[in-house]
Amino acid sequence: MARVIDAKCRQCRREGEKLFLKAEKCFTDKCAIERRAYAPGQHGQKSGSRLSDYGKQLREKQKVRRIYGVLERQFRKTYAEASRSKGVTGERLLQLLESRLDNVAYRMGFGGSRSEARQVVRHNGILVNGKRVNIPSYEVKPGDVIEVAPKAKEHLRIKSAAESTASRGAPDWMDVDPKALKGTFKALPQRAELSSTINESLIIELYSK
Repeated sequence: MARVIDAKCRQCRREGEKLFLKAEKCFTDKCAIERRAYAPGQHGQKSGSRLSDYGKQLREKQKVRRIYGVLERQFRKTYAEASRSKGVTGERLLQLLESRLDNVAYRMGFGGSRSEARQVVRHNGILVNGKRVNIPSYEVKPGDVIEVAPKAKEHLRIKSAAESTASRGAPDWMDVDPKALKGTFKALPQRAELSSTINESLIIELYSK
């Protein structure tokens, strides 16, 4: 199965902001962005901000891809679905990415990062409405109940991730019981509830060419 293998801290440095790819480390002063807030590589500190319009669009697309941990082909497929949907294409794109099972599991605290949550899903550790689902890209619908499988509830990393997420609070569009390792995906998030650092209009411009 194809996967992203680039060093996670390098990905954050390349985009110039925290993408929260390394669980709790991202919330400490050990975060690479805190220590080296410039692009990786020999000329990282010299790389200026003089990007062309295409360069800005490409960087934004790459950033969002890295945040959600999806490959180019998956991302194009998600964009195509968003463009066919009713509503604003950019908002629908982000809603579809947020509806991925691996992302929902991460948001609910069943993994310290999206990659950890994806691994939990692939290892049959997540139930959707009582049924085992091991497809990370599975689209969660409003009203679906997501729960950690009984055997997986004993894993210390999942318990630790749930406790950390509970201390920070779950998103408003989810209802989570961190002790039971169970939650409900109440509704699709509205654009105002999602990251303000994402400029989805640049991605629309890129794919509209």
